Amino acid sequence: MPTALALSPHLDDAAFSCGGTLAQLANRGWRVVMVTLLTASVPNPTGFALACQRDKGLGPEVDYMALRRDEDRAAAAALGLHPPVHVALAEAPHRGYASAPDLFDETRPDDPLADALAPVLARLMTEAAPDLLLAPQGVGGHVDHVQVVRALTIVAPACPILWWRDFPYTVRDPDPKEPFRETFADLPVVSVRLSTEEAAAKHAACAAYASQIGFQFGGPIGLAERLSAEDSREHFRLSGPMPDGLALA
Repeated sequence: MPTALALSPHLDDAAFSCGGTLAQLANRGWRVVMVTLLTASVPNPTGFALACQRDKGLGPEVDYMALRRDEDRAAAAALGLHPPVHVALAEAPHRGYASAPDLFDETRPDDPLADALAPVLARLMTEAAPDLLLAPQGVGGHVDHVQVVRALTIVAPACPILWWRDFPYTVRDPDPKEPFRETFADLPVVSVRLSTEEAAAKHAACAAYASQIGFQFGGPIGLAERLSAEDSREHFRLSGPMPDGLALA
């Protein structure tokens, strides 16, 4: 049984960007392991970290990341996957990024995340022995996504990688920030066509992140409209040979 390993920076990125492809792989007999890398709970949040959960309607008494880990488990179930793996590293608001603009600016020189992630990714790949990786391109320029791409360049996996277009950053701006545009420019574009059932599974998985839907899409109706506009397709750049069994658009 071939194995696919999806490396999600946050608790929603893989489902938002390639959930349909993960469901398709699982439907076609792949073992699919969804890993979320930045899931650590931080007690007594303050400042911008607290503001990030208050703007979702959650007070300081709520373990925001525990809630989101539960959402991630529900999303994986909606995609037909086993429970996801959660790595206890901290998101950017807990690493010194102090405002929303900071999240999309240059990475801080004192941010150790890429170096901290590299041995974690190497261990995950040793344990899972994947035949295929799925990972972000860093579209939108969120510092956490950027650091994940950097960590993968340090590790340099030998297996093929489907680099996903980071949704919904891909649709927030007609020309989104792409820090790695030149890195990916020479890689072939691959589009995966989703069946009706796979598109529905993706919708259900995205909706499972209830704490994020209002902030990201304006609510369930906005989510449905945004996914409909994607026309049941997910888009990637491919490094390495094309894996067998995907329905290409």
